[in-house]
Amino acid sequence: MNELFRLSDPLDLYLIRHPKPAVDPSLCYGAVDLQLAEDVGAVADRLAPHLPADARVVSSPLTRARLLAEALAPQVTTDARLVELDFGEWEMKPFADIPPEGFDVWGRTLIDFRAPGGELYADMAARVWAAFETHRAGAGALVIVAHNGPMRALTGTLLGLPSNRWLNLEFEFGRLTHLTIGPLGPKLRSMNR
Repeated sequence: MNELFRLSDPLDLYLIRHPKPAVDPSLCYGAVDLQLAEDVGAVADRLAPHLPADARVVSSPLTRARLLAEALAPQVTTDARLVELDFGEWEMKPFADIPPEGFDVWGRTLIDFRAPGGELYADMAARVWAAFETHRAGAGALVIVAHNGPMRALTGTLLGLPSNRWLNLEFEFGRLTHLTIGPLGPKLRSMNR
């Protein structure tokens, strides 16, 4: 990550969590594709004034993120590495039916967490970092429209937080977080705007 700090010009990075999905909040969901419960146009109208007009927009291909990205910019690059964590057998299962010991691991050692049949959190974090490395090069600001898990992993890594603290980062639906990355390292400018 040292190369990150060698950028001669700061990178403006805008992370946007998708709008609220149409799903019962008592269900666990991650990589499953869901429709939106919110008006994507209204969310885009609220966010657009805070984004540079020439920003490059990259999105998770999942509908709940992609629709917002497409409402924000005429040209969007989708990247499957930005998809939410795959919760395997827990996908669309009521939280009440998930054994408490599973959440104990999640809370204690997030990076080592894996739901049965799902993806290791460390693997998700690695693919999200690889996506960021791919898309950060280039002119202008970068907007990433994604999900809470990938945004926690990316922001936590950029800010040098230990992975067991990433759950302390909470990205609200349809809100943006702004970071700048320059010679002195990443700076958090605003969160959940």
